[in-house]
Amino acid sequence: MKVLEKEKPKRDRGGGWSGVRKQLNQWPRPAVIGLLKGLYDTSAENRDFIAARLQAEDTAGDALENYRQKVIDPFFPGRGYGNLKLGPARKAIRDYKKATGNLAGTADLLLTYVENGTEFTQQFGDINDAFYDSLCSALNELVELLLSGPELYPHFRNRLDKLGAHANGIGWGYGDFVMDQVFLLKNELRPNNNATQPREPNPPGLKLRLAPTSSK
Repeated sequence: MKVLEKEKPKRDRGGGWSGVRKQLNQWPRPAVIGLLKGLYDTSAENRDFIAARLQAEDTAGDALENYRQKVIDPFFPGRGYGNLKLGPARKAIRDYKKATGNLAGTADLLLTYVENGTEFTQQFGDINDAFYDSLCSALNELVELLLSGPELYPHFRNRLDKLGAHANGIGWGYGDFVMDQVFLLKNELRPNNNATQPREPNPPGLKLRLAPTSSK
């Protein structure tokens, strides 16, 4: 008996981004702006994305700071204690990168994530595997980004050195991993002694709002 193959669903050739783009190319400018306004009003996530796209080349603007706060909040929110819901923080970094393509800003957010996670475990003790795996994953992504764009490294070198010193002694193999990655970057991207060293972004370092303790 002949076995009939399951018919594959036909692809909608009129849909997808190519179809949308074709239609948008035919729209007048006021209609396109109206569509953007509708998207802007639909959700806070859309507003943040559009604002970041408009500040794509700015590494010190409100858009970056908005995403930075999303990265910090799971560790040190404005009120109460951190909930350690790390997924939204990692998503914020991905969203910023997608919206802007700004590698310096993305590196800044990745480092902010690892800095705040390190500070959290220093304040509140050992956490768990998933917590440290997430921090290591973000640091690994940062290292790969800096190795592929070595011109960015001098802007973050001092913060990375402080991170390595701060992570020293943390258990679960995390402290050793951080120090190894910091050393790797320093060894691979050792600056030319004759080169003028660029100034770190202002303001550098952590932007922490510490949670209250029983005894920020």
